[in-house]
Amino acid sequence: MPKLIKNGRVVADDWQIVTLTEGETAVSAVVPAGRVLVPLAVWQARREEFAGRADAGELGVWLGSSEGPEAVADDAARFAVIGIDFPKFTDGRGYSTATLLRTRYGYTGELRAIGDVLRDQFNYLTRCGFDALQPRAGRYSDEQLEAATASLADFTVPYQASATLPQPLFRRVARPTPPQVKS
Repeated sequence: MPKLIKNGRVVADDWQIVTLTEGETAVSAVVPAGRVLVPLAVWQARREEFAGRADAGELGVWLGSSEGPEAVADDAARFAVIGIDFPKFTDGRGYSTATLLRTRYGYTGELRAIGDVLRDQFNYLTRCGFDALQPRAGRYSDEQLEAATASLADFTVPYQASATLPQPLFRRVARPTPPQVKS
């Protein structure tokens, strides 16, 4: 069973990511039983068919890098998991999508980074609201994935505001007011 990092720990993944194969359409895609993440196009084309599975926590959706969070805003609360694909490590649009899902749309379920996510990005991904990190299959061994959990704490006190810490450091630090000197 594949593994991923979830909430800072390496765990077995029991979700299957459905992708469209060549010649397959959103309407004709085979969606297996069990816990699955389907592409947004499949959800949009077959929403009525899969609504019960989504409400039961068995079906999530994943967004491609060019699909914004507004595409799932109305249904976000139905999904136990929303995946955001990073087709290349240089494509950072998923960071914005995650932040918007957490801050603007109030999504509280599992937000999973999938695809070309690298160890050096793990800390930044979690700051944007991802709580699950799923690198490509075969990218890391179990030992490497376990060691990578240490990189989640690369920076113990970030300066900038983020989805997980909405206040920048200067607002989080309370300094005592110096006493007034009378002249």
